[in-house]
Amino acid sequence: MSTALPDPVLPGPATRELLLAAPRGYCAGVDRAVICVEQALMLYGPPVYVRKQIVHNKHVVSTLEQRGAVFVEELAEVPAGSTVVFSAHGVSPAVHAQAAERGLKTIDATCPLVTKVHHEARRFDKDDYDILLIGHEGHEEVEGTAGEAPERTILVQSPADAETVQVRDPARVAWLSQTTLSVDETMATVDKLRERFPALVDPPSDDICYATQNRQVAVKKIARDADLVIVVGSANSSNSVRLVEVALEAGASAAYRVDDAGEMDDAWLEGIGSVGVTSGASVPEDLVDGVLNWLRARGYPDARSVRTAEESLIFSLPKELRRDLKAAGRPA
Repeated sequence: MSTALPDPVLPGPATRELLLAAPRGYCAGVDRAVICVEQALMLYGPPVYVRKQIVHNKHVVSTLEQRGAVFVEELAEVPAGSTVVFSAHGVSPAVHAQAAERGLKTIDATCPLVTKVHHEARRFDKDDYDILLIGHEGHEEVEGTAGEAPERTILVQSPADAETVQVRDPARVAWLSQTTLSVDETMATVDKLRERFPALVDPPSDDICYATQNRQVAVKKIARDADLVIVVGSANSSNSVRLVEVALEAGASAAYRVDDAGEMDDAWLEGIGSVGVTSGASVPEDLVDGVLNWLRARGYPDARSVRTAEESLIFSLPKELRRDLKAAGRPA
């Protein structure tokens, strides 16, 4: 009977340090969305359909699939009369209308911070403003927000786009943004827009969500002291991808995104003394633990937490789910 040997400790700098960013991982909106699917499966039984990925993390999606969730791209794939959950990224009014037409029982797991942006889009539309929506084409959140005012919304993906975008009336222009963008990237685009449209109206509050901001501030902090930064998160997670970019801009010599410890590479550690680790807002903590264990097996010490903010926000579940939980005698 053979016994597996532990991975060898790799040679490297005499002084090693492992920095762990805080806050990291799940935000309130992601936590709420995942709980929505879990509670729906418990209440109604599988299958429960989910339009798009509930959050942008392949491990979360896979786990929910194993419990009976069925992820679909469009509502046409959902049998009439079934239960469907809308993802944390939000949907347009047209999707809500389609669900009603097909008699689907809907649970709207849209993050309340995204819902706030939808309200702003409707208000600007009512006041006859052109809406310059800063975001990435094809992202579910952008599609949902643009769908609130499709005749008034113009997508602006970069400062370069800001230099060429055309509007009906430069005196009646407002901007909104995808909530998961880099703060620095967004404001660079806003600055360019304001150069062209001095009357540009800001949203009533900053649309970059608190979790995105906090995770970017934290990764900037560890990047200043880390030779290498590891960001745990999936490739389709906008905020995870941005964390890699922010780490490099803040001074890290190298930064990589991984879904889990299985994607780590020993070659990244050559000559590396200090490693920083963080994770995107849709990443379960056990995936971060896996990366930390992988690094410890290669000679790095226990991680030192570097905290830049406290997070205590909790969002209540959607009213339709709370109602059914109450009727079933279960806590909501």
